[in-house]
Amino acid sequence: MAVRLPAARRRRQLLDVALERFAANGFHRTSMEEIADAAGVTKPVLYQHFGSKRELYLELLDDVGRRLMELIAGAVAGAAGPRAQVEAGFAAYFQFVADHQSAFNLLFGSGARRDEEFADAVRKVENTIAESIAPLIEAEIDADHRRILAHGLVGLAEGTGRHWVANGLDLDPTKVARRIAELAWGGLRSVHRD
Repeated sequence: MAVRLPAARRRRQLLDVALERFAANGFHRTSMEEIADAAGVTKPVLYQHFGSKRELYLELLDDVGRRLMELIAGAVAGAAGPRAQVEAGFAAYFQFVADHQSAFNLLFGSGARRDEEFADAVRKVENTIAESIAPLIEAEIDADHRRILAHGLVGLAEGTGRHWVANGLDLDPTKVARRIAELAWGGLRSVHRD
């Protein structure tokens, strides 16, 4: 029998259980019944919180993206100067990969891009991160140029994270962040107006 939790805590528990199931098995091979069983609740309880499996998955993508963005924003806000911001942003990103591989895999490695609605949710996360990075790029360039560079930085982090997770590498997130930040900073220092 399921322990009765306040609605917000139950919803969080269901999201956490669903995250692990979806990350392990993908969207199509994971059933609502499997999620309910793993959470120790009935399907009707699961459906009280999420109207459908698709709704649950979309909320998970949003939740994971929001948590990642909050970590990056917090790290960057606390950094002194542009070089430190670059490294702090990558450090937060790669620490998230290390600490939450299931969440990272759900967002960037689980085939979410094969479904247009899920792909839109992932693009929203990428765009949000890039839009928060763009104003931090200190160069005499226009806003469009900044956005392109910001998306390049997001792609650099995502590609590195995907390689890390897909190959089961045991990497030190601080060391990875330092190396990728060095690459990015070298490129950012040489940016100039077209």
